[in-house]
Amino acid sequence: MKNGYNTVTEEYENLIVIERSKFICNIKGVENEEDAREFIDKIRKKHSLANHNCYAYIADDKGLVQKFSDDGEPQGTAGLPMLEVLKNKTMYKTVAVVTRYFGGIKLGTGGLTRAYGGSVAEALSKAKIADMQPSRTYSTMVEYDGYSLILKLLCGDGIKIVNTEFGNSVRVEFVVRQDVEQRLLDHLFDSFNGKIEFKKLSEGFYPF
Repeated sequence: MKNGYNTVTEEYENLIVIERSKFICNIKGVENEEDAREFIDKIRKKHSLANHNCYAYIADDKGLVQKFSDDGEPQGTAGLPMLEVLKNKTMYKTVAVVTRYFGGIKLGTGGLTRAYGGSVAEALSKAKIADMQPSRTYSTMVEYDGYSLILKLLCGDGIKIVNTEFGNSVRVEFVVRQDVEQRLLDHLFDSFNGKIEFKKLSEGFYPF
């Protein structure tokens, strides 16, 4: 599986002012293209009196579902530089909308390109970002006398316990980053003298 990607964990808004024009960037993490479009529509309604609501998004975890709009700004001066910022920072499953309230001074094509790209870059520098890494989720069963041991073994970098159920024995569900997966499973197997089994539940990306 490919390397990981970044995404925004919480919706964020940032304002910059350039030559009296207000550039308001709203960014959000999304699950799919439908989510991205809904967010764009929401911002458009919120800023219905603005001169422009330009947007860019990458709506999947492979960087293939991309779209942008200049929304009336000169072609190539808004949506495309916004998209390039997302791509350069590997911001997948992320949508950015930059609203412009014109301040009366024309910025020119170069100025607009810098303003729209810079608006997204500044917002991303302040937003909460998750590093999504390729991972797999497993479950395993241990007796109570082995519970403290497995807790110690599942506390390293790239490993996270996501669920624990207590019954006749203890069922532990954990996520492991793929680059440390085999080493962890081998270590668990050796530590329990081969008396442990793992069930793979899912595969995807997880924030570490």
